[in-house]
Amino acid sequence: MVEIHVISTCAIKPTADDCQDESKIHLTPWDLELLLLEYSQKGLLFNKPTTEQEKSLLSENITFIDHFKTSLSRTLNFFPLLAGRLAATKVEGRSTSFFIDCDNIGALFIHATVNDLTVADILNPTYVPCIVHSFFPLNGVRNYDGVSQPLLAVQVTELVDGFFIGCSINHLLVDGTSFWHFFNSWAEFSRGYDCVSKPPFLKRELHFDTECSRNIAIDNEQLILNELLNVPPLEERVFHFTKENIAKLKAKANLEMNTSIISSLQALLAHLWRSIISSHCVDANQQTTFEIPIGIRQRLNPPLQEEYFGNAVFPGVVTLPVGKILDEGLGWTAWKINRMVASRGHEQVKNFYESWVKKPELLKFDSLPKNHFILINSPRFDVYGNDFGWGKPVAVRSGKGNRFDGKIVISAGAEEGSVDIEACLSPQTLHAMSEDATCS
Repeated sequence: MVEIHVISTCAIKPTADDCQDESKIHLTPWDLELLLLEYSQKGLLFNKPTTEQEKSLLSENITFIDHFKTSLSRTLNFFPLLAGRLAATKVEGRSTSFFIDCDNIGALFIHATVNDLTVADILNPTYVPCIVHSFFPLNGVRNYDGVSQPLLAVQVTELVDGFFIGCSINHLLVDGTSFWHFFNSWAEFSRGYDCVSKPPFLKRELHFDTECSRNIAIDNEQLILNELLNVPPLEERVFHFTKENIAKLKAKANLEMNTSIISSLQALLAHLWRSIISSHCVDANQQTTFEIPIGIRQRLNPPLQEEYFGNAVFPGVVTLPVGKILDEGLGWTAWKINRMVASRGHEQVKNFYESWVKKPELLKFDSLPKNHFILINSPRFDVYGNDFGWGKPVAVRSGKGNRFDGKIVISAGAEEGSVDIEACLSPQTLHAMSEDATCS
């Protein structure tokens, strides 16, 4: 049986030079609504560098693990909150307020090895091997546990012919944009940069913030999470869509609706949704929901900085009858997604923000209704630009955090214009989807 062997663990702290001076960072409604969820987990698979690449990247008597630690420490100079802890303060006995204390306790770094496991053993199987979940630290840790757990934990696992860099970050600190902003910055330092190309904007200040929204207290009863029993068996499978196949889906969707404004992503998601529903064998009279995170950095007026480091995502929800999705075709479903996205702007975001401040409500993936699918990540994130000094990654994978029937993780594919979708569904649904010739 293949097993992970932990070689060492340590805390990585920012170096003294150039560290951004932030001691306390308050959390917004977009952050706090994630308190009950588990850490965000993404990781990259690399081939091992050649001997020549090692010589050009490493100084004498410096190992790759030393190099990872040093470059991570330098990166934390610009992301000091990742080396801090979540602070909790009791309010009037029945509520708790939270903020990020940049106290420089440090991020967790784990060096591990796994014998007799190759890069091909990760890439080639039809379903994502369960061992991949062991490549990530802090499995099962929830965001409110950040009061005693690291806010960032990295595990570098050595394979026979490769590395896997698994990263777990407290979701209160990052959305997908910020997660990959940090990862991209770490890769820059690893390959020799003296400074990050895009310094993060750490202040959580919005122009419609109020004193009340900066001092939100959560009722303690909301922080009690019931243990989920009878969890159904789930598998993950990666479906690859080529640039050509995506272009065909876009053309078909626009032709069916006699328009030109349905995007490639909207057509692809509509196709995926229809494929899952068809494979689920769901009653035509039931409702199904697809939730798409909409980045709002540029949708606000005035817009947030592109380098805003935190959660800046608005839930875009489309709920449709199963029968209509299957009968009306690809274009109709894509058009419904298109209209939902187009309707989300500054006022909708502002209203959601202000309503949440008045009545905080925490998200729970554990209690989602059936036929509810949530998109995670984005193909716009620069995943394959994470060159740590010896070439681009060969694959991206997710950890087991926030695992549920209907979790859909999307990212750019290795080839330009392609897209990979990692679907977490029942084995029966995934098997039925494999019979769909358009999902490969």
